Amino acid sequence: MHFMFPIKMLLRLYSLCILMVDIIWVVMNAILAVLQSCYQVFKPPPLKSVRLETALVIGSGRGVGREIAIQLSELGAIVLCVDKNKANNDDTVEIIKRKGGSAAAFTCDITRQDNVKKLALDVKKDLGFATMIFYCCGIPSPRSLLTQPPQNIQDSLNLTLTAYFWLLDYFMPDMIAKNHGHIVALTSVAGLSYIKDQLPLSVAQFAVQGLAESLMEDLRIHKVEGVHVTLTHIYPFIVEESSDVRLKIPSYFGTITPAQAASSILDSVRRNYHSASVPKHLLYLGHLLRVLPRKATVLIRDLLDTGVDFA
Repeated sequence: MHFMFPIKMLLRLYSLCILMVDIIWVVMNAILAVLQSCYQVFKPPPLKSVRLETALVIGSGRGVGREIAIQLSELGAIVLCVDKNKANNDDTVEIIKRKGGSAAAFTCDITRQDNVKKLALDVKKDLGFATMIFYCCGIPSPRSLLTQPPQNIQDSLNLTLTAYFWLLDYFMPDMIAKNHGHIVALTSVAGLSYIKDQLPLSVAQFAVQGLAESLMEDLRIHKVEGVHVTLTHIYPFIVEESSDVRLKIPSYFGTITPAQAASSILDSVRRNYHSASVPKHLLYLGHLLRVLPRKATVLIRDLLDTGVDFA
């Protein structure tokens, strides 16, 4: 019995030493990660090639989705254009082919699971597996629970979130099997901070952000290093022709064209960034709103007054 006490003390001391080593290791690596991130601000990672990648662009019929499809083709990718509007989608493919690129059109309403399954089978049969997925869909659903009557928000949730799960279910297994792929989630700024009278949209976009971040962790835990995920927040009132703007300080934001937005997105994707925003500098504002006390974030929101009417 007299020997038990020093043994217990030694075990506790050993456990404490292990814990201290683990803490020191975590702190040192965290500091290293912060320094590396700061360094990459001034010297970004090199751009990877997307030549001969098979890129599935969901929502390629117009806007940023169309520009992403066109620019991917100019970089040498084989672009699979998916949209429920056949005429718009065919126009995108025609533009790509006229520029000498390679593209195919798939008309699909992805809010139905059977359609997504058929799309996956058609793509696999005709072109093999998709190595990149760009999800450019989302239904703005202006509504405040406090000021507006109830509406059916299922369409918003199906297109913004549920269809995303179906796409991952049918397309991601091939990426994991070949340890090669890139999944790009495009969300609006509503995924970073609530937008006035946009409650259903904000909830859905927060969910997409959670899906992307969970997917990153899942891939990391299972050591799937060849499949990357990029979550890009698009500030919709920045992109021309995407919304009617009501801003207290409009000169702070400015506007860019859909082509410029697509170029910024592809730049982040080709550098394998985990998160990005359009425009890029506003990502830091989103992170700031996360860490500040709620009273401070409310004051910043009121100052910027980023209420938006979506088209």
